[in-house]
Amino acid sequence: MIRQSAFTKENKMLKGGLHCHTTRSDGKCTPEETLILHKENGYDFLALTDHRKYNYAHYAPETGITLIPGMEIDGTFDRENGFRTYHTVCIGSDGNSNGFSQDEEFICKDVKSDVDFQKYLNAVVAKNNLIFYCHPEWSGTPARYFENLKGYFAMEIWNSGCVIENDMDKNAPYWDEMLGNGHKLWGVAVDDGHQKHHHCKGWVMVNAENNVDSILDALKNGSFYSSTGPVIDDFYIEDGKAYVKASEECSKIWFCADKHPSKQFCDVSESSFDMNDDWTYIRAVVMDKDGNRAWTNPIFLK
Repeated sequence: MIRQSAFTKENKMLKGGLHCHTTRSDGKCTPEETLILHKENGYDFLALTDHRKYNYAHYAPETGITLIPGMEIDGTFDRENGFRTYHTVCIGSDGNSNGFSQDEEFICKDVKSDVDFQKYLNAVVAKNNLIFYCHPEWSGTPARYFENLKGYFAMEIWNSGCVIENDMDKNAPYWDEMLGNGHKLWGVAVDDGHQKHHHCKGWVMVNAENNVDSILDALKNGSFYSSTGPVIDDFYIEDGKAYVKASEECSKIWFCADKHPSKQFCDVSESSFDMNDDWTYIRAVVMDKDGNRAWTNPIFLK
């Protein structure tokens, strides 16, 4: 049996947000209001990832929510070739291993290609931060424009702000392209909350202890799944079949893999799918009766 690592331990699954904005940059809610709002919606941890300004500060410690240090960086738009930009969330430890300081600014200049942006990613990783790629559809960057960037542990597969405002980045439009080309990337659902109504719509469920370093390790190792509502209880492979189980009946469950069309099942809470020998990965998606989705991370087979 091969079980996806989100479902291999007995830890309580932690609900967390990895990408949101406050009045420290262009968000409409203060950091304190943002933390309180997420606590009221059942979040265990949250990263305040304001643009180009690093944050460690916990503005509402009374909530008990775990604060993940972080920020969002971006390359300048490539105006010569149309709208294209490179946005990346950086998250790191709350200990001495993190190379950033509170309120440290990080400005990317003269970025006209992925080659130009790579030096900034290298600098962030050198400061012991994890990085994931943001809203590729909104950014005008199909996989061919960012697939050569190095250092990412994940990419966004659902982004509340982009879904609500632009009807984009709502079901992993480029994830399978990346996975099928051999890139081992996890998928994260986020809010990218700027307006209050963007917040608390997409999150990760992480198999970890409730402290920053344990959460970061679990994220790096793919021990999580992403959701906008549904709860996934298990995802594994046994005797040539992939199995996924949700906590309640779903309107749809489907399996996605390379080299073959996805397979869909309707009105079930669990399902299985015969594997093919030439697949390099398989992942599953569940959709509840209200159209909300959850995504497992892939099980890699080669």
